[in-house]
Amino acid sequence: MKYTNLGRTGMKVSRLCLGTMNFGPRTDEKESFAIMDRALEAGVNFFDTANVYGRGGDAGHSGWTEEIMGRWFAQGGGRREKVVLATKVYGDMSDETDGPNGPRGLSSYKIRRHIEGSLRRLQTDRIELYQMHHIERNAPWEEIWGAFEALVNQGKAYYIGSSNFGARHLAYAQAAAEKRNFLGLVSEQHKYHLLCRLPELEVLPAAQEMGLGVIPWSPLGGGMLSGNVLKPAAGGERSGQAAANLTAAQRAQLEAYAKLCAELGESESNVALAWLLANPAVTAPIIGPRTLAQFEDTLRAVEIDLSDEVLAKLDEIFPGPGGQAPEAYAW
Repeated sequence: MKYTNLGRTGMKVSRLCLGTMNFGPRTDEKESFAIMDRALEAGVNFFDTANVYGRGGDAGHSGWTEEIMGRWFAQGGGRREKVVLATKVYGDMSDETDGPNGPRGLSSYKIRRHIEGSLRRLQTDRIELYQMHHIERNAPWEEIWGAFEALVNQGKAYYIGSSNFGARHLAYAQAAAEKRNFLGLVSEQHKYHLLCRLPELEVLPAAQEMGLGVIPWSPLGGGMLSGNVLKPAAGGERSGQAAANLTAAQRAQLEAYAKLCAELGESESNVALAWLLANPAVTAPIIGPRTLAQFEDTLRAVEIDLSDEVLAKLDEIFPGPGGQAPEAYAW
């Protein structure tokens, strides 16, 4: 495994981040434990979750994924000490916060209350990276940073990150943090993959200039870049539905991609991950395996070195916005 600093911090994280959203609804506890054990064995030290993960399935409920991780940590063996743990706050935890303060948001009330719930479920006393799951359009930054700064001072959170922020929101957040002489954000978790390159306009350049790590979520485009959409029988029901909805242009695009990957002798999934890893703005894409076998397959991505020629071919197949703003659309 390879490692890098998380943004401008001194903390080292693996170049792949283990996403846990499937744990509970789609991956049972035994398999989840096996994936996390294998991740540590393979050198993946960066685990990402969220307080709302666990919804879905017959017994699904918000917090289920954190509960599974907490029971895994409780086994001991240095599991907790070896993991850089990231979770999120913002979503509606209706089973915990009924009433007018239950809906989504980042009030001081909610941040302080919800970290206690995450710590309890995760069976830990601290979270290395505590992330805002979405922007807050109502509470002022003075309130938001006051709450997060208190958590950092108490040792309950070490670093603060964001997710789904626009470039202007990153700038607002950092300007407000600087006024408090507070470190502010250290990372932005963002939707970014070969089929969604809009972040190249504003978010990625802003993150680089501010020294923020970028953690791409959905690096395979919801399975579109996994190779299963062109082989729906192998990919299951979801891939079959995606295949049925493909336009002629999308099918041609995916076929050209599959051909290039076959020429490289690599899987579509791993080439998509390697493309992200080749971007200097990217810290670690989030992989979300449902099975141990899927996790094993992704480890190869870190070793793939895409040539300039291959990167140019990928640009032809999946055109980006033309660079960063404003040059992408103006002089």
